[in-house]
Amino acid sequence: MTKDDREDARRGEEGGQDPSRPRGGGSAPGAGPRLGGLLDGLPETGRGAQSAPANPFRQRAAPPPEPAPDPASAYGALPLDPVPARPAAPEEPDPGAPPPPPSGTRPNVIPFRGGERPAEAEPEPPAPPGPAGHPSKAGGRTEPAAPATDPAHAEQRPATTEPEQNMHAHEPAAPPPEPQPTGPPVRPAPEAARPAPETAPAPVTRSGERPDHAYGEAERAAVYRAIRESRDVPTGFRPDPVPHDVLTRVLEAAHQAPSVGHSQPWDFLVVDEPGLRTRVSDLAAAGEEHAPGTRARVLPGPGARAVLDAPLNIAVTVDPARGVPHAPGRHARPATASAAAALAVDNLWIAARAEGLGVGWVTHVDERELARALDLPPYLDVVAYLCVGYVEEFPTAPESGPRAPGRPLSWAVHHDRYGRRGLPGQEPTSLLEETITAIGALDARAMEEARDRQNRMTKPPGSLGVLEEVAVQLAGLAGECPPPLPQPAAVAVFAGDHGVHAQGVTAWPQEVTAQMVHNFLGGGAVVNAFAAQVGAEVTVVDVGVVGDLPPAAGLLNRKVARGTADFTQGPALTREQALRALEGGIEVARELVSAGNRCLVTGDMGIANTTPAAALVCAFTGADPARATGRGTGVDDAMFEHKVDVVRRALAANPVDPADPIGTLAALGGLEHAALAGFVLGGAALRVPVLLDGVIAGSAALAAAAISPESVIACFAGHRSSEPGHSLALEHLGLRPLVDLEMRLGEGSGALLALPLVQGAARALRDVATFDDAGVSTAH
Repeated sequence: MTKDDREDARRGEEGGQDPSRPRGGGSAPGAGPRLGGLLDGLPETGRGAQSAPANPFRQRAAPPPEPAPDPASAYGALPLDPVPARPAAPEEPDPGAPPPPPSGTRPNVIPFRGGERPAEAEPEPPAPPGPAGHPSKAGGRTEPAAPATDPAHAEQRPATTEPEQNMHAHEPAAPPPEPQPTGPPVRPAPEAARPAPETAPAPVTRSGERPDHAYGEAERAAVYRAIRESRDVPTGFRPDPVPHDVLTRVLEAAHQAPSVGHSQPWDFLVVDEPGLRTRVSDLAAAGEEHAPGTRARVLPGPGARAVLDAPLNIAVTVDPARGVPHAPGRHARPATASAAAALAVDNLWIAARAEGLGVGWVTHVDERELARALDLPPYLDVVAYLCVGYVEEFPTAPESGPRAPGRPLSWAVHHDRYGRRGLPGQEPTSLLEETITAIGALDARAMEEARDRQNRMTKPPGSLGVLEEVAVQLAGLAGECPPPLPQPAAVAVFAGDHGVHAQGVTAWPQEVTAQMVHNFLGGGAVVNAFAAQVGAEVTVVDVGVVGDLPPAAGLLNRKVARGTADFTQGPALTREQALRALEGGIEVARELVSAGNRCLVTGDMGIANTTPAAALVCAFTGADPARATGRGTGVDDAMFEHKVDVVRRALAANPVDPADPIGTLAALGGLEHAALAGFVLGGAALRVPVLLDGVIAGSAALAAAAISPESVIACFAGHRSSEPGHSLALEHLGLRPLVDLEMRLGEGSGALLALPLVQGAARALRDVATFDDAGVSTAH
């Protein structure tokens, strides 16, 4: 009789399912090191006079201290049976204690161009904390209280009287904890009598009952700590063998993962044979050679060497058809098999960390070739190939380069409808409102420090020209001097079609948009060549292509509509479509930055998109269509005059309201223009540089600046396009182009050529010695 059989028999005797062992995937929220802030490992901002206001959607409670664990285990006792709880008298509030201070908040408003920000709203005092647990809607199951945090491993934040940095702030990583030596557990000598660890009182429900479903405080803290510290281990495996009983416990934990209908579609292939591991190592080495250059170097993972160094490898496979005929729910949702197998990998990872084992996920391997090397049956797929073993230490960051910070929890929690974000207990808000609230001014202290260092570097003052101001702006954006190097970089090519194409403003057919997207994905366009030259990653985003694009590596499907309407007859987009495209661009910026990129480059693709770009330039700068309209893909004189007339008719059909930049963007812009505007706003909120390309990006940046004037702080003009509207846009934004080569291709090509200049400006500020450091005399 298996463990599940015994458990089912026990449940039958008790007349129902044990509520303490739910089969669903729900879990209590963990006490991670941080719930808010942007992304660990980014430089700090706002420590000078120009500190950004606190974001009310990034607040978090201070974690309670973690109790001391049982010395017999790395994580304290984790009993299989429920621990009986001791009742405790409720604590009386201290009448003399002052009420908690209200946290500073900033209302979610859109600061339109030329307008002033509304006055700060008086925040309501925070609600008193509720009981440690309360019954849920299903089965009266209680939710555990927030776990204690181990002070030895949790992220430490110094006390400060300044506002808490929000999701855009580049905060420095906390000092790493002391390395944790690992190895086979050492069992202490038996003790005559060891008192059982005390457990926290069970939470009280609203009915006054004390359920015994929740773990004690120490057990909860142990569970959350194991989850929090289950990080990828790329190197440092020791040759010590993993004991059979330890490996069995880890695999048993993986085997207990939830699955629809209890189908358990996974299998675990433990790989010990040296020859087989060598073949897998060769596949990993081949995959590493074809990985994206800069990103693979900066964000390395376990690879060919780890496959051989780890004492054992485990391949987790999935049978997509297992349980389909008979398991409840599997016939309706067959794709859940792979999701369940991923949960098994997660269970394995957490259990391994609790046992002191490191786990590394080998990713640079072709799955089909790996399946052939492992001689798997053709109906099995590989979910993960893992290196497992004791390690010298659990790293707090990868061996080189910044750590990919991941997405904060607050980005992933929605209320009632997708897009209404907010942590539990906070007022939900839209992504656009949240992003605008997070954008702040450049840090004056960091900029002054950068200028002072420029004057002390071993060069004549001002001799680097524009690059010196680029470095100063980077320092102000990051909030520190010297600023981090803007690498790795990613270019996002937003693609969409336009209804105004029917007006004959270009000689190119509309289907070229989709054809060029396929060219981008195949690596055959100019943007691919330039990106490869400068070590940038190319992502193509479909926000409005008329045709259907099949799924492909490097393609993000964010389609809002199949092109726009003809804006000579009325608005090109509805307001809702413009908002969806704006937030789609913000999401892309978040995704690229959370993946580890430190510079965003704008790209675009859309036949006839220079016509709406010219209309946007006219609307936001007041320029005449004859000055703002260019020849785009190369039209003759007759077509150019017709194009100018089309822009005039569009402006006449859609009167501009200076107080409504989003309405203007919807009436005159394209889906890629709106998404690029969101991309700029997202980069500014994340405090990373945004390198603008040509007239399409320039017109989008005008819209972004009208929505949030401070978003310009993140913008750098990569080049000056030969399209006349681009010069008008740059002048209005106050940006100076870094390259002027009479280009008008788009795609992000001109901005990519300027990327080494921006990176070089930051590196010079960081690496060039000062006169004092180098012992060089200064001029008299």
